[in-house]
Amino acid sequence: MAIALLLNFQTFAQEESKEEIKEEKKGYVFTDVIDIENTSVKNQYRSGTCWSFSGLAFVEAELLRTTGKEYDLSEMFIVNHTYSDKAEKYVRLSGHLNFGAGAEVTDVFRVIELYGMVPETSCEGLEYGEPKHTHGEMDALLKNYVEAIIKNKNKKLTPVWHDGFDKVLATYLGELPEKFEYDGKEYTPMTFAESTGFNTDDYIEITSYTHQPYYKEFQMAIPDNWLWASIYNVKLDEMISTIDNALENGYTVNWGADVSDKGFAWKKGVAIIPAEEKPDLSGTEKEKWEALTKKEKLNSMYSFDGPTAEKEITPELRQQHYDNYLVTDDHGMLIVGTATDQDGNKFYKIKNSWGTEGHIYNGYFYASEAYVKLQTVGIAVHKDALPKKVAKNLGM
Repeated sequence: MAIALLLNFQTFAQEESKEEIKEEKKGYVFTDVIDIENTSVKNQYRSGTCWSFSGLAFVEAELLRTTGKEYDLSEMFIVNHTYSDKAEKYVRLSGHLNFGAGAEVTDVFRVIELYGMVPETSCEGLEYGEPKHTHGEMDALLKNYVEAIIKNKNKKLTPVWHDGFDKVLATYLGELPEKFEYDGKEYTPMTFAESTGFNTDDYIEITSYTHQPYYKEFQMAIPDNWLWASIYNVKLDEMISTIDNALENGYTVNWGADVSDKGFAWKKGVAIIPAEEKPDLSGTEKEKWEALTKKEKLNSMYSFDGPTAEKEITPELRQQHYDNYLVTDDHGMLIVGTATDQDGNKFYKIKNSWGTEGHIYNGYFYASEAYVKLQTVGIAVHKDALPKKVAKNLGM
């Protein structure tokens, strides 16, 4: 009888333990606090053009805010013009410039200002027999093309080399539309851009690093900044307060960031910067482990099974990560809101450009405040979204 009772107790304890583990591993549970209306999630697929997708996601969200109309703008129109202009600069500099698919949100604003913009239906950029953007072959071919021009076998450049480059672009992405119809009216790319009321002068780009003076512009040394464009530098708390103020007032935020950190878990829809301090469980530490609370057990593992303690992010830490290539300009996205997890911790809701198929949050994910503080390379916002103090410090 005693043996049976003991076995029953052990079975009950094991089941209870399983339930406890199951409860602990329920993962993050998010509750949206701010969720700004934005356009549908797109899919850049196998192309390095996140900057165009995130930049136009930002423009589309702004147009939705200002006009109430939902636009679907052509990313490949922006990519085509950027690649073409980058090729000219690359050749002029004899190849001493980063050349590839990458760029910045600055390039989106620049193309709109110089060349206009067009709807997706006028320039889908899929002329090579694939249903989704697949740029490996095109990227390699374009790079080899400009390298061949720089080698200069003719001893001087021909006047048609750039025409040939643009024809390669047109072969893959389609001819750039000169005129098109939209909602029953005829437009050029410039008149279409003007019809939306979008003004690139209304926007500002901001970052926060200690190696440059605050409240001044500087040229951020990152490979994709082929334009050598300038960005404003503010204090870390001011960069975060700018994001918060924008969201609280109905503005989305273009977000250039690093998603290569191991705290970024796309499949789980969460990005965190766990604290490095972990309990010492080496050797005969079974008693220590059993004495830990559920939360402490979760904090002791690098997992995404639920809320965990996160690292305190300082300006000095941001600078160290930037200086040591731990934070690079590898992805552009759109911040559309805020949320809290089940413990009340603050997160930002992020729109990505990797499609929606099979994803836990249909193409969105949640980044902790610590993640945004550490991994942000730069943001772009409407000038009206700046907190008064930040605007004053920047002389605006």
